[in-house]
Amino acid sequence: MDLLVTLLGIYTPLFVRKQALRALFRCTAAALQVAPPALGRCSAGALLRDYAEFTSSHVAARIDGGCDMKAVEQCLYGAAVELGQRWSGAFHIRSMDDMRRVGRVLYRVLGIDFQSDERGEVVISRCFFSEVYSAAVCQVMSAMDRGLFAGLSGGGQLEFSARITEGQCCCRAQFTLRIEGLPLSIGDGMQSCAASTPTPGPAPDMGVEKEP
Repeated sequence: MDLLVTLLGIYTPLFVRKQALRALFRCTAAALQVAPPALGRCSAGALLRDYAEFTSSHVAARIDGGCDMKAVEQCLYGAAVELGQRWSGAFHIRSMDDMRRVGRVLYRVLGIDFQSDERGEVVISRCFFSEVYSAAVCQVMSAMDRGLFAGLSGGGQLEFSARITEGQCCCRAQFTLRIEGLPLSIGDGMQSCAASTPTPGPAPDMGVEKEP
């Protein structure tokens, strides 16, 4: 694991948070086939609020309009897979433990308290989006969660069994890594890349331009 992720787990600089949010904003807008709003020099908090409201309004409009929501979910999933793959490379993910740590950092940027264990059990006790999303919107947008972790892990699957937006005290999910069609526990690990001594590197390329 790159030492950078360890440092980000302790403190995530503002510019990294904003890069991640802008990348997520543009990725989601492209999946929904709409233009993202002008993001400008908004604060990280404003970007997060704008993203929640933007996705909530566009997904709710599609639900109310009778759109094929499975197709919408598939578009969101595919876009999130690509974003997760980019972040996997940027953070030099080499194992499932690396993926869990990176996921925790990214979700903290999104105002989500993400906890997972070696068995692949995921618990989210606090989620910023639960204050904005309806249960129906949350279900559709969870395709982004599934896609992100599929991209980070190289094909793993995240399946939710409970959501805060449905009146539960927390969100619960199970993560499994699939190799040749066989589900494996997150604790079984993923194939490692060639090991190297970790050294601090530059801030990861989150897929968007840097602040001027």
